[in-house]
Amino acid sequence: MGRFTVIPSDTFNGLQLDAGVLLRRFNPANPVPPADADIICATTGGINPSCVPTFSDLGEDVDNVPVNMKELKHLDSWECKITTTSLGTTPELIKLALGCADINSETSAIVPRKDLAQTDFSDIWWVGDRADGGLVAVQLKNALSTGGFSLQTTKNGKGQINLEITGHVSINAQSVMPMVFYSMDAEEGSTYKVTQTLAHVASTFVDEYISSTDAFEATLTAESGYTIANVIVTMGGNDITTTAYDDTTDKVSIATVTGDIVIVATATT
Repeated sequence: MGRFTVIPSDTFNGLQLDAGVLLRRFNPANPVPPADADIICATTGGINPSCVPTFSDLGEDVDNVPVNMKELKHLDSWECKITTTSLGTTPELIKLALGCADINSETSAIVPRKDLAQTDFSDIWWVGDRADGGLVAVQLKNALSTGGFSLQTTKNGKGQINLEITGHVSINAQSVMPMVFYSMDAEEGSTYKVTQTLAHVASTFVDEYISSTDAFEATLTAESGYTIANVIVTMGGNDITTTAYDDTTDKVSIATVTGDIVIVATATT
């Protein structure tokens, strides 16, 4: 192998995997897996966030000035968009594609409007996984569909709606561009789900998610008149009961969380 036939040693960490997901809400400070209600739609063919600048050359009409002199380069604007193809046809998605429309809840009609309302704008997120367990996220601010509605159907196929959603600058924050990017390492972005299936048993751990930077601790207590008879603990699909569960204290302890945790505990009389 040649001296320059190499790749960075951290290449794997930065790889973005799969198509990611479009979300109505996302909090990068607490990057938990999305609730179903926050997912905008299923997509096909991938999702394309883009942020493209437009420049002008202030020296183009000045004698003796070379093209693209850096001191005379001017940034005019940013064109920030997310484009994809949706497989959904919910009223909310059709309204999103139209950009300026209302849903009549009584008749289920989605009716385009003559006038644009400020409430038609909303933030949209794209979030995708990184190979190291971290995440990549893009926030499109003040987003509005500018591509209109177009439904393509096929024989024995699925109807598809093309989405072109554009971010906009606000008059109240004129220097804030409408796209923000996040790339978070595994230790920053890994949050795992905790599922507890308890029969006549209570647990001191009441949250639904836990960060990979936290240790997991839970004490199991049987209902009055019951005794804990069986406990199974898995993490990332692997049975870790023997190392995580202490049957003398009925405590579940995991020093380093590396996957989704499932606890099944049953108490009998």
